Amino acid sequence: MSKVQNLLLESLLGTKHVDHAAIIKFQEQTVLVSSPGFNISPNDIRVLVNVFSKNPFQVRREGLYFKEKDYTCVRADERSLYAKKNDTGLVVVQTNLYLLVATYREDMYASVCVEAVEKLG
Repeated sequence: MSKVQNLLLESLLGTKHVDHAAIIKFQEQTVLVSSPGFNISPNDIRVLVNVFSKNPFQVRREGLYFKEKDYTCVRADERSLYAKKNDTGLVVVQTNLYLLVATYREDMYASVCVEAVEKLG
């Protein structure tokens, strides 16, 4: 297991409030590493990259379609995206080189997921 995979597992999944996580190379639009079973399609990668490349405030109005689910945007700015669908959610943080992506389930605290991803970012 690589150091980056260990970092992902320990820093995010280790909180027990992140269901799945991935690190995406922003410029290349490819997955660097992801948690087991979390496969992100090229189209979903483009959706996330476009949030930060274009207008993050547009996703706030329109929402986000990711992994075959429609999410309502809770926060969108030049660095972070928080979205939810019922009691599950998505947190994305942009760094200079990467997008950090995490999801949480209804039995997890969204605030802990957000804190973990923002801190890693």
